[in-house]
Amino acid sequence: MSKRRIKKIAIIGSGIMGSGIACHFANIGVEVLLLDIIPRELNELEKAKGLTLNDKVVRNRLVNDALMTSVKSKPAPLYHPSFKNRITTGNLEDDIAKVAHVDWIMEVVVERLDIKQQVFEKLEKHRTPGTLITSNTSGIPIKFMSDGRSEDFQKHFCGTHFFNPARYLRLFEIIPGPKTDASVLEFLNGYGEQFLGKTSVVAKDTPAFIGNRIGIFSIMNVFHVVQELGMTIEEVDKLSGPVIGRPKSATFRTVDVVGLDTLVHVANGIKDNCPKDERLELFTIPGFINTMMENKWLGSKTGQGFYKKSVSAEGKKEILSLDLNTLEYRPKQSAKFATLELTKTIDRVVDRFKVLVSGKDKAAEFYRKHFAALFAYVSHRIPEITDEIYKIDDAMKAGFGWEDGPFQIWDAIGVEKGIEMIKAEGLEPNAWVSEMLSSGSNSFYTVKDGASYCYDIPKKSQEKIPGQDSFIILDNIRKTNEVFKNSGVVIEDLGDGILNCEFQSKMNTIGGDVLAGLNKAIDLAEKDFDGLVIGNQGANFSVGANIGMIFMMAVEQEYDELNMAIKYFQDTMMRMRYSAIPTVAAPHGMALGGACELSMHADKVVAAAETYIGLVEFGVGVIPGGAGSKEMALRASDTFRKGDVELNVLQEYFLTIGMAKVATSAYEAYDLGVLQKGKDIVVVNRDRQIATAKAHARLLADAGYTQPVRRKDVKVLGKQALGMFLVGTDSMEASHYISEHDQKIANKLAYVMAGGDLSEPTLVTEQYLLDLEREAFLSLCTERKTLERIQHMLKTGKPLRN
Repeated sequence: MSKRRIKKIAIIGSGIMGSGIACHFANIGVEVLLLDIIPRELNELEKAKGLTLNDKVVRNRLVNDALMTSVKSKPAPLYHPSFKNRITTGNLEDDIAKVAHVDWIMEVVVERLDIKQQVFEKLEKHRTPGTLITSNTSGIPIKFMSDGRSEDFQKHFCGTHFFNPARYLRLFEIIPGPKTDASVLEFLNGYGEQFLGKTSVVAKDTPAFIGNRIGIFSIMNVFHVVQELGMTIEEVDKLSGPVIGRPKSATFRTVDVVGLDTLVHVANGIKDNCPKDERLELFTIPGFINTMMENKWLGSKTGQGFYKKSVSAEGKKEILSLDLNTLEYRPKQSAKFATLELTKTIDRVVDRFKVLVSGKDKAAEFYRKHFAALFAYVSHRIPEITDEIYKIDDAMKAGFGWEDGPFQIWDAIGVEKGIEMIKAEGLEPNAWVSEMLSSGSNSFYTVKDGASYCYDIPKKSQEKIPGQDSFIILDNIRKTNEVFKNSGVVIEDLGDGILNCEFQSKMNTIGGDVLAGLNKAIDLAEKDFDGLVIGNQGANFSVGANIGMIFMMAVEQEYDELNMAIKYFQDTMMRMRYSAIPTVAAPHGMALGGACELSMHADKVVAAAETYIGLVEFGVGVIPGGAGSKEMALRASDTFRKGDVELNVLQEYFLTIGMAKVATSAYEAYDLGVLQKGKDIVVVNRDRQIATAKAHARLLADAGYTQPVRRKDVKVLGKQALGMFLVGTDSMEASHYISEHDQKIANKLAYVMAGGDLSEPTLVTEQYLLDLEREAFLSLCTERKTLERIQHMLKTGKPLRN
């Protein structure tokens, strides 16, 4: 069988979803042909220009406008603005023949069966036999779409359902049609995971598939519980957000973002097409939702939904909430529950569920009702929507951003306790759940030899979940492979001579215990191993140094201790770079400040595509003090080329720190000089990141890694650069672009990056620059305005401009 490769894809339909999918294929380096219909009439601007309906610019207007809107939207659909060049636009009349030359055709037109069938008829005339053809539908049965098409078409046809926004939501549902070839499903499953960076889930051809069937049930269930318990939307959003590992937008804010009309459309589709669903009554739209639909209160797109932005009489912006009883907007109310207070000290979300369902207040009652209904419902969806338990959990985590899937939450509460809750609500779980308990399995999941197993209903035994071999799951190996542990890190043996240092502090901040752990990891690796990975699988790699600790020392004026702490950080970074073994950093999510400095001092960075990395120290009134300012000066020196205006090169690196720039993807980090082309690499699928980092550490070791020699050849420009920077900051302060304190910080950074006020360009050692950096950092810590900035960041999580 020949190996299928995707070099070019045609996407038919350029709406929000089509353009978003086009951008994500461009993100991974695929050439995209994006086609849409031609306009039926000229707009005012075209009339004014004297254009006709035959002009190409008019014929491609709809597709070009849609793509432009998508590219400019926030959050950005592209990893890097230049990736837009991989997308070519056209229309379905002039350019349809071009689909003969692509490897995959994906239809993303309006959700109407008749229109989809017309599009497929047109496409089949030009499609080359053997080409993949899929529909990104969120609920129309796949079996109806390919009706009447040729044998070859039906063999290569299925549904591929992305969630919006396509770059960020990881669920990729694959839905076979009646005649889809097994090899097509296998290919798409692997391609979604490896290339698109998604969680691929093969679903059955049932209404709303897996993600939306369970997700919409969960939301509709909340709508009914709210009325039953007389709760406010703020109370529900407080209970159904980050505290249970769900997105900050929780329930009602999520509906506002997605659009109430979308939710109602899917709920009605389930109600009309799933007559055997035992909870069909829950999909009936409640009265308050019908009123909102009539009023066109659909959420963000109409300016109001469950929440509404308004401006008070004093001109103050505020967010109002909808009162579900009176259907009038009122000021937001805060929500507090005793049960939630009990979970404040429990860091791991999965450990909170037991506490949440055992409380005595309204919150605990809400959780018992909500989870009982959810557990019963998912148990009855097998085998209707899928045969495997883990596919339901995967779909909810990847499509709705839940940290734990329904069966994982049920496991955390206890299977028997879950059954008890279900029965208390007058419901019944599916019979297979009791059969599982009597077969000797008392949980849906188990871990054995570092691999995850899941209960297989027909086999009545725990079976290994497929597709794990390219992953390393730290949760699964932490206990058995632990080599060392302190309060800040766990060091695990990844096998094949490579160690991993995993941060375990709050938000993975880097304090004394983490630095001690890093040093210990290097000691262990140098003694008994061949390489070291610094990686974790938390929500974020690390939000940077522990600024609370710096604040305490500065307020107490313990400058000697603070000096020692900064030096310890710098020395640890240098130790990473100059150790006898290769070090590989694996940043993902937020990698700010000290975490960025750490990444820059590894021998190699294997970054997740979704890495938001940068030196943000200016926001708290200091300069990068963990070798970051030194490193930017060194990198500028390394990029000086003969004939360069060296000052301009240095200025670029200076501005990266001075403007606290943060890359919004790993590809943007190359532009900032934080990642280096040819050395550091990007991985699209975060699940593969630790395994890839381990492989690169092994490669470096096998290539004959030698301990690097400390640098004594960093070219600094002295007075010449310092003068230019000081003039620049002076004029920016004079024109009120920056505050007086901003100017002071920038001038300190200028002094470090210029290498002090040397009379001419000079070659210096890294240690010389580190000493300048530390001195500047310490002097800023004595400033009242810096302490105000740090305190404000600790209190609010936002930077202060003072």
